[in-house]
Amino acid sequence: MTAGALLWVAAALVAVTVHLVWGLPRLSTHAAWLLTAALVVAGAGACFWVASGVLVPLTALVFGHVGWWLRGARAQRPGLPALRAQVAAPPATAPADSAPPASNLGRATLGRYRIEREIGRGAMGAVYLGLDPQIGRQVAIKTMALGREFAGAELVEARTRFFREAEMAGRLQHHDIVTIFDAGEEDGLAYIAMEFVKGHDLLPYTVPGKLLPLGDVLQTVARVAEALAYAHRQGVVHRDIKPANVMVDAASNTVKVTDFGIARVADASRTRTGRVLGTPSFMSPEQMAGGRVDGRSDLYSLGVMLFQLVTGALPHASDSMARLMHQIAVDPAPDVRTLRPELPASLARLIANVLEKRPELRPADGAQMAAELLAIQTEPGAEPAMPLAAGQPDAPRSGTFEATVKFSPADPRHNSEL
Repeated sequence: MTAGALLWVAAALVAVTVHLVWGLPRLSTHAAWLLTAALVVAGAGACFWVASGVLVPLTALVFGHVGWWLRGARAQRPGLPALRAQVAAPPATAPADSAPPASNLGRATLGRYRIEREIGRGAMGAVYLGLDPQIGRQVAIKTMALGREFAGAELVEARTRFFREAEMAGRLQHHDIVTIFDAGEEDGLAYIAMEFVKGHDLLPYTVPGKLLPLGDVLQTVARVAEALAYAHRQGVVHRDIKPANVMVDAASNTVKVTDFGIARVADASRTRTGRVLGTPSFMSPEQMAGGRVDGRSDLYSLGVMLFQLVTGALPHASDSMARLMHQIAVDPAPDVRTLRPELPASLARLIANVLEKRPELRPADGAQMAAELLAIQTEPGAEPAMPLAAGQPDAPRSGTFEATVKFSPADPRHNSEL
């Protein structure tokens, strides 16, 4: 054998040894086989130069690789200590009050966001606590499985609507509205990344015995009304105002309206399937009937929320969906003072006004409603009880929606053109 052949054999054996001892244990299975194939091809290509210089390293390479694989050395790779520790350690027991793990999503990331844990679940998806690794910011990620709700052309339309609504909601810059940072879709799962708000929603304060002080309720609802007035001026209607969509944090004096841009997609699914998503008791008569809605529909829902926050009950409730729809469309809401006689008469009149069946009889906008709420808060004392509609003639009817109180002609400031 010539000196050149000996040099080739030595170099090839060194390469094979380095590959088997150092490289192979640190490579994935796919990469290891690719590198082996490359070395085999390179060695075979050199056969025309010196056949004996290929045979020995080629044999060592193939049998060494196969032997390494059969011994199960891949499970012992020193490059993955974290994985070995995870496999060897017993599973940790989560505290009883902790949120469900992010594994419910079946993935560790969504877009550029790292999923940390599930923090909520709704009718069309879940909400996760995530982290934007680029700037280290925590976000709330709302997901919607559009492919599960729609198909074909409807899916294309729903996806277009989803991003259009997310874009419109992303333009809202108000201190009492949750900020939307990003929207995307990955593997058929649409998501919106938004500001993560500490605190909790208003739902715990809607039952008797846990009601907030009246002054706190008036201030909180006034801030929500102002936020809605701002959104309506931008042409954005929420469509799903309810206690669960208002976050509060007493420590930081925070009030945040959430879920702008979500309800219109949910409405489309409800129309397609005939289901009512969310909480139908908060829907306005026109929304329940599938009609055109504008900002005054949000004010009706806010009126239902205000009614529940001051009484611990809903103005309309029934186990039958048909009966509930009839109540919302036709039956006047009860006077809140029948449930809490100590409430101011001015508040009772305002709630009755906001819960009017006909949109044009409700407050013109959220700013007007907020001003009335703050004025009630500054009253020196409760006004004497007064019948809200006693002795008044029947108000004009409009379609299937019946007025409960007769008021002056509609205020031209209302946002009916949204």
